[in-house]
Amino acid sequence: MSGHSKWANIKHKKEKTDAARGKVFTKIGKEITVAVKEGGSDPVSNSKLRDLIQKAKANNVPNDNIERCIKKAMGSSGETYEEVTYEGYGPAGIAVLVTATTDNRNRTAGNVRAYFSKYHGNMGQTGCVGYLFSDVGEIVINNEDGDVNEDELMEKALEAGASDFKADGEVFVVTTEPDDVYAVQEDLAKAGYEILSAEKTKVASTSVTLENEDDIKFMNLLIEKLEEDDDVMDVYHNWENCDQ
Repeated sequence: MSGHSKWANIKHKKEKTDAARGKVFTKIGKEITVAVKEGGSDPVSNSKLRDLIQKAKANNVPNDNIERCIKKAMGSSGETYEEVTYEGYGPAGIAVLVTATTDNRNRTAGNVRAYFSKYHGNMGQTGCVGYLFSDVGEIVINNEDGDVNEDELMEKALEAGASDFKADGEVFVVTTEPDDVYAVQEDLAKAGYEILSAEKTKVASTSVTLENEDDIKFMNLLIEKLEEDDDVMDVYHNWENCDQ
């Protein structure tokens, strides 16, 4: 799989506190609200909602929370969220793509622009880096104890419909077509593998390595501050030696 694997960021998130984990729940809830308002509350006919429910479950969001969020979205007329994407450059020209869900576009754009500026980057025009990223499905499987047979997992993953597979430290990363990710996840879970994460994501076609210590420090801070923002859903980049 070419480009930066998002696992470094996923692992970083999973090491955070329960309070931060609650933030993940809140962010997914906002995405569900948008999906329900756009396409209704029935996941059978609303494929976007169906994907988000599966994403929520993959992130260990309790079923009660998911159902409550859907019901709230159906009855709520006060909250109006929209999805927006920002593109820009981090230190040394690292490509950064930010997706957000917001009820105040001016606030979110202002915050994102400030993060870029503060940490030696700059927000660019729509399309300036988006062409570098492609949509994929990504499944992360735990191998912390080292007891997963790589050959067997690769065979099962490819049989289930995966398009790529690689070892990445204490995990295996399985890549799929975007629409196949949850079906492949389900097959691998049934086969007994511990799924740490499964979602539609983006990977970069090219990657950049940072050598300068200041660039590395500021790039880490840029990613961290963007991910901490309540409006930001995901941060994608093409920094190869990301240490988050």
